[in-house]
Amino acid sequence: MSQTLEPEEIQAQAGAYSLPFLYLPPANLFALRAARLELLAEGHPLADYLRLIAALCRVQQDLLDQPPSDWVPDSGRLEVCRQHGLPPLAADSLVREAHWQRYLEALLQRFQPLAQDHVKQAVARLLSADEGQRKAWAISLLSGQYAGLPAAVVPFLGAALQTAWSHWLLTLSFTDLKPCDSLGQCPACGSPAMAGVIRHRGKYNGLRYLVCSLCACEWHVVRVKCVYCEQSKGLKYVSLDDDRVAVDKAPLRAEVCPGCNTYLKQIYLECDAEAEALSADLASLMLDMRLDLEGIQRLAPNLMLAPGGE
Repeated sequence: MSQTLEPEEIQAQAGAYSLPFLYLPPANLFALRAARLELLAEGHPLADYLRLIAALCRVQQDLLDQPPSDWVPDSGRLEVCRQHGLPPLAADSLVREAHWQRYLEALLQRFQPLAQDHVKQAVARLLSADEGQRKAWAISLLSGQYAGLPAAVVPFLGAALQTAWSHWLLTLSFTDLKPCDSLGQCPACGSPAMAGVIRHRGKYNGLRYLVCSLCACEWHVVRVKCVYCEQSKGLKYVSLDDDRVAVDKAPLRAEVCPGCNTYLKQIYLECDAEAEALSADLASLMLDMRLDLEGIQRLAPNLMLAPGGE
C-alpha cells in the first residue's frame, strides 16, 4: 500500500539518497509513444486523432535515429550557459535560429499524409510556408500564443520542434543542470512542463519528475506542491475514473491547486507501469474539458495539440 507523505518528508526521503535531479529521455522515446498511442486509440472517441499523433511519433523516431542535420549546440555556448545557470538549449533563443527547421523539412518529407483532407491541407500549408513564416508560427507555439498560428499545423510543428530538442538534449556532455526559477520550467531548455510522473521502483518510489513539453527531459520536483505557486495547502486530486475507481488508484490524476486555480496532470506508474506522459495527456482530454467547465486553468502545454482545436 502506498503512503502519502508531506512535502518535507518527501524532500527528506529524497535527500537520503544520491537522487538524480535529471532523467534524459530514452533513445526510443518516440517509438514508445507511438506504441502507447496506438494502444490507447482502441475504442477511444478520439481514435483518429491519437493514430495521427502515433504516425507522427513514428516519423519522429525515424528522425531521431537518422537526424537530418549534424548541427548540435557548440561547447562554447553550453559552457557559458552552464556557468551562468541558464538552460543550455534555451528554446526562446534557439527557435529563432534555422537549425530546427531541417527537422521540420525532413518530417514533412517522410510523413505519409493520412486520408483526411484537413491533414493533407495542413502538410501542404507548411510545405508552402517560407522559413520566416515557419519561425513565426514556432515562436507563437512555444510561447503559448495559439492565436498566432493555424491550429491544424500545430502537431507537425510541435513534432519537429520536439525531435530537434530531444536530439540536442541527448548530445549534451553534462547533466549538472540547475533548477530554474520556476519549479515547472525545464532546466535543459526552459520550456514548461507538460505533466508529472510519479515513479514506482526502488529508492525512487513515490518521487515526482516533471516531463518537459519540448525536449522530454525529466527533473525532480517534490510532490504535494503546486508547481506554479508552490503552495501545498488544499491541493485536491481528480481523475476520469472518479466514478469507477478511487482517485488514489487512478493512473492519471490532475493535481488541482485552489490557491492559483490551476492544475497539472500526473501519471502514477504504480497504477500503470507502461504509462507515458504525452500519450496519457492526449488520451485524457475529457478531463481537461471537465476542469475547464469548472473554471480551472491549464497552464501545461502539449505541443501536439492546439487548445480548442484538433
